[in-house]
Amino acid sequence: MNNNCGGVGGGGIVAGGGAYDAKIAGLYDLLDTLGSGHFAVVKLARHVFTGEKVAVKVIDKSKLDEVSKSHLFQEVRCMKLVQHPNVVRLYEVIDTQTKLYLILELGDGGDLYDYIMRHESGLSESLARDYFRQIVRAISYCHRLHVVHRDLKPENVVFFEKLGVVKLTDFGFSNKFCPGQKLETSCGSLAYSAPEILLGDSYDAPAVDVWSLGVILYMLVCGQAPFQEANDSETLTMIMDCKYTIPSHISNACKRLIGRMLVREPEKRATLAEIATDPWVTAGEGIAVEDFDTPLVAKEQLSEDDRSAIVQRMVNGSIATKEQILDSLDKNDYNHITATYYLLAERKLRSNR
Repeated sequence: MNNNCGGVGGGGIVAGGGAYDAKIAGLYDLLDTLGSGHFAVVKLARHVFTGEKVAVKVIDKSKLDEVSKSHLFQEVRCMKLVQHPNVVRLYEVIDTQTKLYLILELGDGGDLYDYIMRHESGLSESLARDYFRQIVRAISYCHRLHVVHRDLKPENVVFFEKLGVVKLTDFGFSNKFCPGQKLETSCGSLAYSAPEILLGDSYDAPAVDVWSLGVILYMLVCGQAPFQEANDSETLTMIMDCKYTIPSHISNACKRLIGRMLVREPEKRATLAEIATDPWVTAGEGIAVEDFDTPLVAKEQLSEDDRSAIVQRMVNGSIATKEQILDSLDKNDYNHITATYYLLAERKLRSNR
């Protein structure tokens, strides 16, 4: 049942023999392949004008059926909506005859799954709390915009080591939901999927992400998945019975929180608001989850002088006229103009730090 809702999960496509469209030539230099799947390949790339490195997800549209196409456009819609410090940023969408290029923020430290696997008995609870809190912030923000992720797992959480943050990625199974309305599509990966998805029932969107958060927290502190058995049918049985064991070194507060999320009945699971205020989550730092809702580069964060300098640099580099630049930023376009602006803006913010 792994990834069976036709999403472009796991960086889904292989582009035919490196034949990239002229449309991307001159804008990005495509370098190493970072990962590939059924119909997508993720490449490391350099933005030619700024020299900044990005990740480019190249999707081969000719290999997509109608369902996969609709998931792909859903992914792009959701990523455009969700601009948050703990979500991988989408800079630009380049659509050509045969391919779709998603230009994405590049992490520098691999994914959370690899990181967890390097810590056999799990991370310290304080470190786990820091990462978990960031993931909760990202998901809370998504849900407030009525976007459900549906494929939450450590592989879809990317490290930005220099920034000391983790960010959520891969919205290939994400969807818009209306509060109170049930969703039908079964998707995601078995070991992280909520019981109601595996049963094929219609389900409450936010609750399935909460279940997956429970699995992620378990993995952070225990170093392995709670329901990973020798074969799928055993794993399925364990999930349905909610059977898992927590090592004795885990604190009671953490055990209790995991137990509030890994509950068979969705309506009895903790809500995101309850998780955000749970004593284990709030321990040590009085940070409200709400404090982190500004988009990554709110225009206000750059001084007027910095903004003018960036716009001027783009004009001098023949990227666009000043009017075109301001218009694209106003409309929140995902084109080469806004991508160039934000890459320069983020570099400026980094140097200001």
